[in-house]
Amino acid sequence: MAQVLYHQFPLSAEAHRTAASSSSKPMKHISVSTPQKGPLKRLQKTQKLNLEVSPHRAVSAVRLMRIELGGAFADLLNEKGKGSGENEMGYVERTLGFRTRELNDQDLRLVTDIVGGTIRWRRYIDHLISSLSHDKNIYGMEPLLLQILRIGFYEIVKLDMPHYAVVDENVKLAKVALRPGAGNMVNGILRKLVLLEENQSLPLPKVEGDDRSQARALATLYSHPVWMVRRLTKYLGQEEAIKLMMWNNSEPSYSLRVNHAKGFSRGDLVKQLTALKVSHKISLHLDEFVRIKTGLQIVIHAGLLRKGLCSVQDESAGLIVSVMDPQPGDTIVDCCAAPGGKTLYMASHLGGLGKIFAVDVNSGRLRILKETAKLHQVDGVIATIHADLRTLTDSEVLKSNKVLLDAPCSGLGVLSKRADLRWNRKLEDMEQLIKLQDELLDSASKLVNPGGVLVYSTCSIDPEENEERVTAFLARHPDFHIDPVDQYIPADFVTDRGFYSSNPVKHSLDGAFAARLVRGS
Repeated sequence: MAQVLYHQFPLSAEAHRTAASSSSKPMKHISVSTPQKGPLKRLQKTQKLNLEVSPHRAVSAVRLMRIELGGAFADLLNEKGKGSGENEMGYVERTLGFRTRELNDQDLRLVTDIVGGTIRWRRYIDHLISSLSHDKNIYGMEPLLLQILRIGFYEIVKLDMPHYAVVDENVKLAKVALRPGAGNMVNGILRKLVLLEENQSLPLPKVEGDDRSQARALATLYSHPVWMVRRLTKYLGQEEAIKLMMWNNSEPSYSLRVNHAKGFSRGDLVKQLTALKVSHKISLHLDEFVRIKTGLQIVIHAGLLRKGLCSVQDESAGLIVSVMDPQPGDTIVDCCAAPGGKTLYMASHLGGLGKIFAVDVNSGRLRILKETAKLHQVDGVIATIHADLRTLTDSEVLKSNKVLLDAPCSGLGVLSKRADLRWNRKLEDMEQLIKLQDELLDSASKLVNPGGVLVYSTCSIDPEENEERVTAFLARHPDFHIDPVDQYIPADFVTDRGFYSSNPVKHSLDGAFAARLVRGS
């Protein structure tokens, strides 16, 4: 199961300061008549254009509303970013009742920064809002008012923006989008926050008392769900859990994988990045990968992804493919393949010889895989199968010497990139996922020929989803045994039991896990 990446493009401190006050202009309301072509005649559409309100704050507020109330995913919204301006402004107009000027590149970077940061720090921010509001039940507020306050609080406590400009701009947004009284409320609360921030006296909890009390305090201070804090502390200890939560709240970095199938080398990519003035580092672990901290938007606009010359893929996922060890001529079954990051990488290793059967229950995601495979010119070795893996266990056609089960999981290893994932997961989900992982492992094992290998992988750092699932599987299937991964990946990633494990804090990569399980002859 490939995780969709959340594209975060951080701004410099100077850009934040400039953007904070860039829209402090006299108020203008303009009625714009935009001609549209219809089947019979030209229609006139009157739009209310507001040049007073900060465009990136208006768009950020609407995106946050769509994510929290409409079930949209932050990473998908931010992937679309550039080029979806008309659609984006349509959402703003329907939600707020007016349009702003179109977003420029700096606006777009601010939107992704503010939306991602506000979501990451939501529990921390909500604690502060509740502490400074007369009504402590802030979730009873109008949804738009709450989002405006969250934006203002994030900008004041986490971004290097002039406080006076942040207050002024968010008050304007509340007054125009809601009513004058809402603006007055935002003004009063944000001014309280500014005073406390400048005096370094924010009302934050202390980490003290029993384990539950400490977990609640840590959950607020580092903005994670309480159940997740308790789970991380249980397995890692408090000190390491704090380090991991700090990593999850930091700006994510990305890796680009070159597509050799198009004759594009890492050297070619390095030349392109240098020409685009995108800072980069060569991967220490994989020959096809280059790391970038900022500048992904520049890479996207340059068309490198659109042309299929490279793709965004974390090295932790690439190392899972190394554990799989695809070779020319192999027949491979990828059990939960879509949207296909690992499938495509494995296909590039086949050199046009062999076959990958990509199985997935989601037809829409399989369609994306097929389109991307064609773009990357590896579609000749990929066959897609739309089905639930658990219904394919009697299929002789899919019997193979190499089977990959990249299982649906909690995603606890990718929280730095998936800003909203921590709030969409519940403790009950873990029980359901573990049951599903066991079922999928049992089904995948039936596709492995005698002497063949089954690779089980996740993008989680949770032992119950990783090591414990393998232990339980081996107890049910004594004909399988562990094949240590040390001959496939660097020793720094190999556990005592011979599994692959990447640690976000230790390796500066997403968290991931893989085990090679060989079936007896």
